[in-house]
Amino acid sequence: MNDAPVIAVDGPGSVGKSTLSCELARRLRFHLLVSGALYRIVGARLPPDAASAADAAAIASVVSALDVRFVATADGVEIECHGRRVTAEIGGEETAAAAARAGESPLVRAALLAMQRACRKPPGLVADGRDMGTVVFCDAALKVFLTAERNERARRRYKQLRERGVDVTLQGIAEELARRDQRDRGRALAPLRAADDAVILDTTNLSVAQAVSEIVALAAQRNIGTSE
Repeated sequence: MNDAPVIAVDGPGSVGKSTLSCELARRLRFHLLVSGALYRIVGARLPPDAASAADAAAIASVVSALDVRFVATADGVEIECHGRRVTAEIGGEETAAAAARAGESPLVRAALLAMQRACRKPPGLVADGRDMGTVVFCDAALKVFLTAERNERARRRYKQLRERGVDVTLQGIAEELARRDQRDRGRALAPLRAADDAVILDTTNLSVAQAVSEIVALAAQRNIGTSE
């Protein structure tokens, strides 16, 4: 049995999971898994309607061929697919919509489950997603569920997209987050929720450094990893 410790970091969109998880992995020198990126990559590569049509062959073909790596850098997580960095390429709203469609498919989720669990390697793993603590790593040594006020999440996402040159409005982002929250929490398969044994961390008024320090302290209490 793989006993490498896992820190599961779940929460809704634009709550800061990826940024926080990246820095946490750097601090602890753990491996990193950004599960949302896997869904974005798979969703973008699937033929139109393959997920909704339950096209098992197409899904298996895409997932089995994937070679994805997550690199935690001082500037944030970099995502590599077949040796090529695709971080910016998969960061758009169109890819997010494709990921949402893929995430509603039981076949996609089943196909990605083994790939995600294979990321669990010594000395440990920080797993970022929406169902890391409730489905993928139910035995995680530490489960953290991030929250933040929706207006603050919208502001963060707006700033992120504007810095990339994407023409969006703050109201439009807020409305999209509300729709995404409803979809994620209401889906029948792996709905977004905090695990019963998760620590709830509200990041509304926390910097990334402050949030990471809180999680590192929680990890230390459980003898998980060693900080720099």
